[in-house]
Amino acid sequence: MNSPQTIGVIGAGTMGAGIAQACALAGLLVVMIDVDEQRVARANAAVAASLDRLVTKAKLSAGERDIALARLRGTTDYSGLRICDLVVEAASENEALKLEILQQQVEPRARYDAIIATNTSSISITKLGTAMTRPQRFVGLHFFNPVPLMGLVEVVRGGQTDDATVEAAVALAKRLGKTPVVVKDSPGFVVNRLLCPMLNEAVLVYGESVASARDIDEAMKLGANHPIGPLALCDLIGIDVVLAVMEVFHREFRDPKYRPAPLLKEMVAAGHLGRKSGRGFYTYS
Repeated sequence: MNSPQTIGVIGAGTMGAGIAQACALAGLLVVMIDVDEQRVARANAAVAASLDRLVTKAKLSAGERDIALARLRGTTDYSGLRICDLVVEAASENEALKLEILQQQVEPRARYDAIIATNTSSISITKLGTAMTRPQRFVGLHFFNPVPLMGLVEVVRGGQTDDATVEAAVALAKRLGKTPVVVKDSPGFVVNRLLCPMLNEAVLVYGESVASARDIDEAMKLGANHPIGPLALCDLIGIDVVLAVMEVFHREFRDPKYRPAPLLKEMVAAGHLGRKSGRGFYTYS
C-alpha cells in the first residue's frame, strides 16, 4: 500500500474533525467515528462551516465544498472501519483511553492489512504498538492544530514499525498537502520537545507576575519574531494538552526541568482550558 485511499478517523473533536476535513479535501473517502451522536453532528457542522469560510474567501468553489462533504461520513458505528486502508485514532491525549480504543474498538474491526495510526503529541508509539497484535503496521501521525492550516506532520516510527508503514504514512501526509518529517519515538518527538518547555516557562513567568499575559506574548512576538505569543498559543493548543505533555516529559525523562508549572494544574482543575472552554490566559466569546 503506497497511498491509502479510504481513511478512518476515530474521534470527532477538534483534531479528528480537522484530520477528516483535510482528508476529504484531498479526495479521500473518510469515515469519522465517535461514541456520541451529538459529537459527530457537531464535527460535521464544524467541517461544513470551515469549508463554507473557504468558499466565502474564494479559496474553494461551492462544487468542491459539496464534493468534499460527500466524501465524509460521520457515524458511531465502528464497523465502518472495515473499508479503511488507514485508521487514525485521534482521541484525547490520554494513554489509557488510547489503548482502550485501539485494542477494543479499532484493531478487532480494522482490516488485517490496514495501517493503524495514532495522533499523539507525546505518548510513546512503541509502548502503544506493543499492545497491538500487528505492531509493524502501527505508526504515529502527529498533526498540528488547526489541522487544515498547519503544514507539518510528524511521522513517528515506533520500535517495531516497518518501512512500508512509514512510507504509506509519508505518502498520506503528502497527499494532504503537508510536509512529513520522519522522527524516531521519543517523548514529545521534535516540535513539542522544544516547544512545550518554552510554553511551560512562559506560564511560570506569568505565575511569578513578571509581566501581564499580553505583555509576555507581545514581548515574544516582537523580541523573538514569533507569530503568536506563548500564552495565547497555550490557549489555542489547550491548557490541558500542554499540561499532559509536560507530565509525560517529567515522568519519562525524570528531570526536574520538565516539572509542569503549578498554574497549569490549577487552570485545568478550574476548567480553564483555553479557547475550547472560552477561558484560559485570555477570555473568548
